[in-house]
Amino acid sequence: MRKIVIILVLLTAAYTQAQQTISGEIVDDQKQPLPGANLYWLSTNTSMDNIVGTSTNVDGVFTLPYKKEYKKLVISYLGFQSDTLTITKPDYISYIMKPSEAEVLDDVLIEKNVKGLERSLIKATNTTNMSSKELLKAACCNIAESFETNPSIDVNFSDALTGTRQIKMLGLTSPYLLIAEENIPAVRGASQAYGLSFVPGTWVESIQITKGAGPVVNGYESISGQINYELLKPIDDIPFFLNAYGSTGGRFELNTHFNKKVSDKWSSTLFVHGNTNVIKNDMNDDGFLDNPLSRQINVMNRWQYSNPDKGWVSFINARYMRDEKQTGELDFDPDRDKFTTNFWGSEIDTDKLDLSAKLGYVFPDMPFQSIGLQTSYNWHRQESYFGFRQYNIDQKSFYSNLIFNSIISNTLNKFATGINFTYDNYDEFVGTTDVGRVDNSVGAFFEYTYNDGNDFTIVTGGRFDVHNRLGAFFTPRMHMRYNPWSQAVIKASAGRGKRAANIFAENQGYFGSSRQYNVLSNGGKIYGLDPEIAWNYGLSFTQCFTLFNKNAQFTVDFYRTDFENRAVVDVYASPQQVQFYNLDGASSANSLQLDLNYEITQHFNIRTAYKYYDVTTDYQSGTAEMPLQPRHRFFTNIGYETHIVEGGKQWKFDFTFNWLGKQRLPFTGSNPQEDRLGRYSPSFSLMNAQITRTFSSVFEVYVGGENIGNYQQDRAILGANNPFGSTFDTSIVYAPIFGQMYYSGLRFKIK
Repeated sequence: MRKIVIILVLLTAAYTQAQQTISGEIVDDQKQPLPGANLYWLSTNTSMDNIVGTSTNVDGVFTLPYKKEYKKLVISYLGFQSDTLTITKPDYISYIMKPSEAEVLDDVLIEKNVKGLERSLIKATNTTNMSSKELLKAACCNIAESFETNPSIDVNFSDALTGTRQIKMLGLTSPYLLIAEENIPAVRGASQAYGLSFVPGTWVESIQITKGAGPVVNGYESISGQINYELLKPIDDIPFFLNAYGSTGGRFELNTHFNKKVSDKWSSTLFVHGNTNVIKNDMNDDGFLDNPLSRQINVMNRWQYSNPDKGWVSFINARYMRDEKQTGELDFDPDRDKFTTNFWGSEIDTDKLDLSAKLGYVFPDMPFQSIGLQTSYNWHRQESYFGFRQYNIDQKSFYSNLIFNSIISNTLNKFATGINFTYDNYDEFVGTTDVGRVDNSVGAFFEYTYNDGNDFTIVTGGRFDVHNRLGAFFTPRMHMRYNPWSQAVIKASAGRGKRAANIFAENQGYFGSSRQYNVLSNGGKIYGLDPEIAWNYGLSFTQCFTLFNKNAQFTVDFYRTDFENRAVVDVYASPQQVQFYNLDGASSANSLQLDLNYEITQHFNIRTAYKYYDVTTDYQSGTAEMPLQPRHRFFTNIGYETHIVEGGKQWKFDFTFNWLGKQRLPFTGSNPQEDRLGRYSPSFSLMNAQITRTFSSVFEVYVGGENIGNYQQDRAILGANNPFGSTFDTSIVYAPIFGQMYYSGLRFKIK
């Protein structure tokens, strides 16, 4: 019996040894993944039948069998220097490949076709990555305008005055998204209405869009998804970049980046952005500006320290922004007409100061283990008035997050744990009413990831937070990935989110109207209301295949959000008021999206999507659809690029088509006949296009057009002939106000 036990133990040990694997990622010197990089064990390279090797997937990730007798790992990729690594144990590997020497490739031109939008097949979360290539498909003056070519994000105008773009995902507006800058929450509280327009597009390296409740590491506020944008890294940036832009609407922008390698470990980039809108436009002849007169100056200095040999990396950012907007009637002069009935007008002035730092340490002997600290301080002050109504908010915030990452036994089992602290001080006045408050919270989280290195990954975790207004609560989240067969992936997620609704900052679009704000308090601690709580569930299936020997990808997503409690914004009770109260009943959002992406020929791609939304809430007057939310949307994007010829010359063409179905409109039935709207808006379509000519690797020009079909909403402003009357309303916007708009610009680099 003893011999049998010994034999079983030895067999088990041998089997375990045989099943050991080594995993890691292969990237280039820009930290971009290298899909299709080849890896094999040198000792197995005796014949094609015995070779043990693999290739990296679309994320540059690989998993390879490991045995003690395997010592030398060979890595190769076209256009990069091959290398051989000595491996002594099955650790996680993160390897940066160096480009091949120039003299070796003098007569060879290599094109690396990086997709602008790429859905990960290996991550557990349903995440799509937008690269800088995608951001260049439109003018992309700021983050809010960067999603026009992305089928997952809906972009709408928030009102008829400010020209502000509001984004939605899964049928819910941006406050239900966690919007982060390099995983530090960035657009929240006072900045919800205009914050995305304060981040210039040229500063951004990439954007990651995650559907469903995000990871617990980044907080408890995410309900419908997360948008994380990565800024350009000083260590990888070029010495100088210039982008100049001008449009027929009178908008002009200038972006410059100055980069300096201070030492072999320190690099710094100075970002300078300025924009102005100087022309008064009234394309629909209602006597009001279609877009505000505005000007903005935005400056950021970013430092990066990198010492990979010692395991240290850090970032330090300092930013200041001043933004000024003036809107209202064409003849409004603030020096003469402010707070008078001469002409109706509005001014919105914002100052913003951001300081942030990130410090990370990767243990040199254990590359799978790291510790990081994220901290930020934000000051946001907005002084504004809309006719006679004043709204001022001053928010000071501090955020800190300590994260430790490691493994349990082996790299198949990973975990992240840590603690974070958030402090928000709001000085907020609606007219003369002080609604300020102080919020603070402290929380701890733990997240476990199992990845079998092949076809299954699960990420599950939870966090416990104590908040002075939200109380003590637990937030569970789960994400799962399974590959049932080749090039197919099923993803599922579930999670809970909780947040304090900043009802005035998030709904500033109603200030530009005669509607009275009416908060039906129930004794809660946030403007008299209770916090919002919701569960989000999602299921996604993606299949990659070939059609006529060309790559194609089909995806179907379904997500549902159920609110346990909600701060209901009711515009159905009366056109003379907007009511806020806690949910008494049900509120849900169902989202179905079908995507088909196809590579017609090399560098010629088509991206299509159909979206169906069912978003309903129990209002005091009964169950109704969410206003200004189309049930049906159809999207198509076509992109074509010519081959790069000698000197870097290239043409790029991009066309985007959007069709939006009818939308439920707020109630206006008690208004006089001339200021009434129907129950639903008409359906309509929009077309945008851009052509880019690259003359060399350092210089290109672009021209484009938005709303080429010249569709404009009829009666975007109700009561425009009597702006101080009881029916004046600028909040019911379902389509563009400004007609056709054309623009041009140039980009210049010094490498």
